[in-house]
Amino acid sequence: MRRQRNLAPMIYRPWGVPTSLGSRIPLASLIQTLAVAEHLNFRHAANALGVSVSSVSTRVKTLEEDLGILLFERHARGVRLTEAGRRFVEQVSVGVDQLDHAVKTASMAASGECGHLRLGIHALIPRSFLAKLIAQYRDAHPGIEVEITESTARDALTQLRSDRLNLAFIAGPAELPDFHSRRIWTEPLVAVLPERHPLAKQSAVTWPDLVGETFLVRHGSTGPQAYDHIILRLAGCLPPPSIQRFDVGRGTLLSMVEQGFGITIVGAATALLPTTGLVFLPFADEPEPVSFSAIWSPFTRSPAIRNMLVLAGKLGRICDSAPGDIQHEPRDRPQ
Repeated sequence: MRRQRNLAPMIYRPWGVPTSLGSRIPLASLIQTLAVAEHLNFRHAANALGVSVSSVSTRVKTLEEDLGILLFERHARGVRLTEAGRRFVEQVSVGVDQLDHAVKTASMAASGECGHLRLGIHALIPRSFLAKLIAQYRDAHPGIEVEITESTARDALTQLRSDRLNLAFIAGPAELPDFHSRRIWTEPLVAVLPERHPLAKQSAVTWPDLVGETFLVRHGSTGPQAYDHIILRLAGCLPPPSIQRFDVGRGTLLSMVEQGFGITIVGAATALLPTTGLVFLPFADEPEPVSFSAIWSPFTRSPAIRNMLVLAGKLGRICDSAPGDIQHEPRDRPQ
């Protein structure tokens, strides 16, 4: 009876009176209350939390007084939850779990271990540098959902500006005033000819060899850059270059070359695709390989982007030590 009389002011506190308890109740009080509810014993709860029994008892009592609710009925062997206490503990338990999840999720997002990474690419060719980079990134960061969009460089820039992409890999130089950029890898430029072409038996070709040829390029992917490059290299040559543009995929364009519609130029990674009836010949007079760069908004502070660029640098150094035709540009950790 004495206990009921002492708690009467709490039990009969008017309901519905606006309070600011949510901002005043310490998280430690809630956690210790949950521990008591789990063990139904103040001493066992204190031992589990590594704190004193008096600390647990005081915090629970203060919480009950603040709430105006009796959460536990005390007895000689321990405690048991009241009906109000059971309902309170159920709700608090959910809230604490959500808070714990929020803290962990925020920590993972801050370190680039969860979230989304929307990539713009020119192509994803099996066994190419970019394919290996994305595969290793997904293995290293399984909590990141990688979304991939294939487009031209111009479309990728538009999507970056509208925040529909986080990071894009494009062919050619990427020194743009409103973007950060980093050259990631390079590939030799090669000409693609049908096997029956008069030049197919050569080990390499030069641009003068290709004067008078019909070039095929795509509207999408790296087609615009290929078009501009052909114009640049054959400027002033007679007859002027014949360039036909098609709204087709990569495989269809290569099939058109095999069937004799014309020839095309691609990065060396395209030669990794399974093809028949084609030859891929390097240019003997191309002054430098084709560079591929990563670009992203200067307003983006994404750990996921940072992790991708760091991995690209590491993968580039590994690939540099192995024989092959594709070179890579290692870079230090981005700031």
